[in-house]
Amino acid sequence: MNIVKAAMIGDVVGEQGLETIEAKLPVLIKEQNIEFVTVNGENAAEGFGMTEKDFQRIIAAGANVVTSGNHIWEKREFWTVLETEGHMLRPANYPSGSSTEQIVSGTGFASIRIKNINWITINLQGREFMNAIDCPFQCFDHLINIHVGKAMDYHPLISADGKPMPNVFPLILVDFHAESSREKEALAYYVDGRVSLIAGTHTHVQTADERILPKGSAYITDLGMTGNLDSVIGMEPKICLERSRKQVLYHMETAAEKKPGHLQGVIAEIDAETGRAVSIRRI
Repeated sequence: MNIVKAAMIGDVVGEQGLETIEAKLPVLIKEQNIEFVTVNGENAAEGFGMTEKDFQRIIAAGANVVTSGNHIWEKREFWTVLETEGHMLRPANYPSGSSTEQIVSGTGFASIRIKNINWITINLQGREFMNAIDCPFQCFDHLINIHVGKAMDYHPLISADGKPMPNVFPLILVDFHAESSREKEALAYYVDGRVSLIAGTHTHVQTADERILPKGSAYITDLGMTGNLDSVIGMEPKICLERSRKQVLYHMETAAEKKPGHLQGVIAEIDAETGRAVSIRRI
């Protein structure tokens, strides 16, 4: 086996989240010998959206790809970054438009070759309890059709007769930015055996259900968040309490920095010869 390690880091929230990434991600990469890292950064700009500077800070800390979700549209000036930076993703299943017109900026797919391994990151967004955008299930199949060659019910690193085909197809990671745990688990079983690792983001609460699915994909329902855990999903508890108690939409603010920030996510060990995950553990 040729074991490689991939890390997926949960939503970076505000300045404390950025400082935590800068302080802890380089150490994690070095100590754990991690070859590939994705970081969800859609809440980096004071909890809502991103700036170009935020993106560059996350990349400089060691991320190979920065993923996002529904809040990526908050800062309109950032849309040009989505157009120009191939390592900055938005969910792929936003309406793509025709061959002559692109409805929304950016892409939800990145392919990077590192040490003779092709890494693909796919960013998708859920629809349950969220905006009704294009189907993430169909979007996944569409991307596999285009970038792998055909939709398959086995991992693309395994041929139809079950023999490994090393260095032919990529290792695929999926960030599924969704509200519903049911929808996250459903998509995980749908792509099981066709990706190496699928992780949920968006809810900012790390789940304890990390596991290897029957066909070999590593999975967790939510990576958690990177930032101030003395908070309500990274935001000021008092404001969140008043919003919930009074049902008045007070302006949300990131939680005040009172304690060192936490970095949350997962590390997965993947057999690069088969594409199957060997292990997954929470950070």
